[in-house]
Amino acid sequence: MGKEVRIEIMDTTLRDGEQTCGVSFVPHEKLMIARVLLEDLRVDRIEVGSAHVSGGEFKAVELITNWAKKNGFLEKVEVLGFVDDGKSVDWISKAGGKVLNLLCKGSLRHCNYQLKKTPEEHLTNIKKVVDYATEKGIAVNIYLEDWSNGMKDSIEYVFFLMDELQNTEIKRFMLPDTLGILNPLQVIRYMDIMTERYPNKHFDFHAHNDYDLAVSNVLAAVFSKVKGLHTTINGLGERAGNAALASVQAILKDHFNAITSIDESKLNEASRIVESYSTIMIPANKPIVGENVFTQVAGVHADGDQKKDLYCNALLPERFGRVREYALGKTSGKANIRKNLEQLGLQLDEDSMKRVTERIIALGDRKELVTQEDLPYIISDVLKHDVINDTVKLKSYYVTLVRGLKPTATLSIEIEGKVYEESSSGDGQYDAFVRALRKVYKDKLGRSFPMLTNYAVTIPPGGRTDAFVQTIITWSFKNKTFRTRGLDVDQTESAIKATMKMLNLIDDI
Repeated sequence: MGKEVRIEIMDTTLRDGEQTCGVSFVPHEKLMIARVLLEDLRVDRIEVGSAHVSGGEFKAVELITNWAKKNGFLEKVEVLGFVDDGKSVDWISKAGGKVLNLLCKGSLRHCNYQLKKTPEEHLTNIKKVVDYATEKGIAVNIYLEDWSNGMKDSIEYVFFLMDELQNTEIKRFMLPDTLGILNPLQVIRYMDIMTERYPNKHFDFHAHNDYDLAVSNVLAAVFSKVKGLHTTINGLGERAGNAALASVQAILKDHFNAITSIDESKLNEASRIVESYSTIMIPANKPIVGENVFTQVAGVHADGDQKKDLYCNALLPERFGRVREYALGKTSGKANIRKNLEQLGLQLDEDSMKRVTERIIALGDRKELVTQEDLPYIISDVLKHDVINDTVKLKSYYVTLVRGLKPTATLSIEIEGKVYEESSSGDGQYDAFVRALRKVYKDKLGRSFPMLTNYAVTIPPGGRTDAFVQTIITWSFKNKTFRTRGLDVDQTESAIKATMKMLNLIDDI
């Protein structure tokens, strides 16, 4: 698309996204996500819940609307409601909301078989709710639920509703592919019909991902002059989910020359927050926000990047608050290793580089994960000299776990030649160990201690009880995020190994 177009983004993570199987946000989590969406990501609108669902839902909507009112976002907060003689309007009004997204039937089958009403009866009931909401000072958008099937099987019904509702107070007509049945060519055809027949109406498109076409369908709608798109963080949603905001934003900007309000640099942070609250893990290869998408694995790619950014595209990691990484493994080669060494401020001669490369390839053949933070230790082991000088050494530790009592840990640690001892209890054995460490660093040394931001444990396939446990811990320290890894047959021991690596790294940060 040559001409710049402005696309409005409505994010429905807190309503449709919460319909993901197993996901339920508590009120304060909804508030925190709402703040990230509106303040940090700067989406145009957010849908935060459904009327009548539960007491917790009411409390969440009330929390969000109270905050939004104080901060000038209230008109951007929307709540799903129903054609129920105004009960949803009253619920939303009581919760402090100002925008109703009214769920109506967009296909004749839904109208006849779910509501058991004629189109005329449904229209009368819709108008009644719209009029009542307007009297109460609540703006109305409407969903034409199952619109995609309506266009395929009962287009005259869709036209009947639109013809009768186009001159009401309804602000936006939101067109869902409720069952995710459309492909991009169908989206273009049906959207063209709607925008040509009703050129002055504001249409949103709401996609579902059943055929893995949600993002493609959302973007096809842009071809047909749609004005608004619905997304969720990480593509959360009913069944296979919705269109992921990060992917939609990147393609809109790079392929359509479209303008949105989104702050791309906050997308990764928002995705991690929603991942944490939803407990739905982001696939490592998910575009834009996946763990691996800005990691070059093949050595030839790193070599090309060194010479003229030959393997980079417009999706630069810095756009999204991330950095490019170069994986260490059997296919990485010297170029990847050199990239990692540069970032660590280390240099090796050709013979040493060859020996280190051979060791990393051998580790990769055994399917062991090698991180940048492991590299100094591998170098030290391979070259048999003190490339890395551990200033922090764990002399001994003792952890206990007794039923009915909190786990405890006692440790002895040497820091820069001086030995310290400390004890603590915690919510688990590792937590007790870290609390004892914090006492040493904060109380005895007066130093800050890194924040643990993620903790991942994996074991090799097969489920053997004697299998190695790999613990990868993500830390945040002085505005830098880094990972350390421990490997052991015992989970606590592997986490402690990762922690000791961290303690020997932070002096250089």
